[in-house]
Amino acid sequence: MSHARIPLEAWQAAGRYISYRGHRIFVSDGGQRDAEALLLIHGFPTASWDWEALWPSLVARYRVYTLDLIGFGFSDKPRDYDYSLIDQASLCEHFLRGEGIGSYHVLAHDYGDSVAQELLARQAGVAHAPRLCSVVFLNGGLFPETHRPVLLQKLLLSLVGPLVSRLTSRASLATNMKAIFGAATPPDDELIDGFWRLLRHGNGLRIMHKLIRYMVERRRQRERWVGALAHAAIPLALIDGAADPISGAHMARRYQELVPEADVTLLDGIGHYPQVEAPAAVLTAYEAFRDRIGSPSN
Repeated sequence: MSHARIPLEAWQAAGRYISYRGHRIFVSDGGQRDAEALLLIHGFPTASWDWEALWPSLVARYRVYTLDLIGFGFSDKPRDYDYSLIDQASLCEHFLRGEGIGSYHVLAHDYGDSVAQELLARQAGVAHAPRLCSVVFLNGGLFPETHRPVLLQKLLLSLVGPLVSRLTSRASLATNMKAIFGAATPPDDELIDGFWRLLRHGNGLRIMHKLIRYMVERRRQRERWVGALAHAAIPLALIDGAADPISGAHMARRYQELVPEADVTLLDGIGHYPQVEAPAAVLTAYEAFRDRIGSPSN
């Protein structure tokens, strides 16, 4: 990594907690109070620390908010909980309302893409919700038909999922992460150690087979969530690591087929975690998008 990484310990120390449905949720925010609000939504199986490479640059321009979704990172991971992407969207809205946010933009990745799709779908009929002004997606399963899960994801979703959850090790996590990063941008040991700590925090391994049910939920909600993309009344964009075997160039092609006037930036040689692998390129693409659309929330 070429940037000066924010250590996981420092990231945790700078955050705080809110309450949602009786559970503690880890949140972070930064930037000028009067700047436009930007919500960052992380992916599976990691947490908001995924955004640390972009954080200093983003808080210099926006009022930035992020959180560890329930079941992830430093947030609570209750065993008896009905985990769903729809509930995670409600958590995000709860967080934004608590911060007094009336309008906001979203930058999302992976699992967070589906949360953002649900937030987008809600805009048509929920008058009291904070107003979503734009969404930029990074690599994720926007279309169930193009999503190519890795073996670990398939096993977690199977009948042996609870056992696979408990048997997941740092070594297996490292193997799976290296398989989805770009060949020239592999995760280093510090990154894997951080991801592993986030997974294990709060005995998180015991619920991974519950969190993975999002893949079924994506198929069930396809019409609603893909429809939200196709009929969006706000600016959208995709910044995609083309070398990602899960949701790379093949997903970007589907996006161009289904989303009118598709705004797509492909990052050659970059894998599933572009904000980690190529933060400067992601930042450049995101800033170019925001400059193109202006300030619709003002």
